[in-house]
Amino acid sequence: MEELDRQIAQLLSQDGRLSYTDLGKATGLSTSAVHQRVRRLEERGVIRGYRAVIDHEAAGIPMTALISVTPFDPSAPDDIPDRLRHLTAVESCFSVAGDENYVLKVRVANPGELEVLLGDIRAAASATTRTTVVLSTPWEDRSPLADQQQ
Repeated sequence: MEELDRQIAQLLSQDGRLSYTDLGKATGLSTSAVHQRVRRLEERGVIRGYRAVIDHEAAGIPMTALISVTPFDPSAPDDIPDRLRHLTAVESCFSVAGDENYVLKVRVANPGELEVLLGDIRAAASATTRTTVVLSTPWEDRSPLADQQQ
């Protein structure tokens, strides 16, 4: 990826509401040139969308946990993501190497909701779980395109 495209993607990853004018000022490009580059980044799938960043505490789901999932029967079809898709507390599902097959990132209101969710995951996935509760999040969702020297 060209350096200017990388810079535009990085700026938009920090603030998806930046105008083409502001992007142009930051990159030294004209507004129309920035618009063309953003459109090409979207067409190529580098930029897949724009979203609101939610304050989970304010939204009433302050508790984050990482749940490792291992199927009871390793020879069973690998359809755990499909089996868990209906659980809205599951924010992310990662296929991983190691002892577990998947790691889920979940957000819930309290330990009681986490306990219920763990039962739902075990039942839906026919799997065992291992849970790590997040105590604090010093940073999250940092763009890998960010200039590490800042």
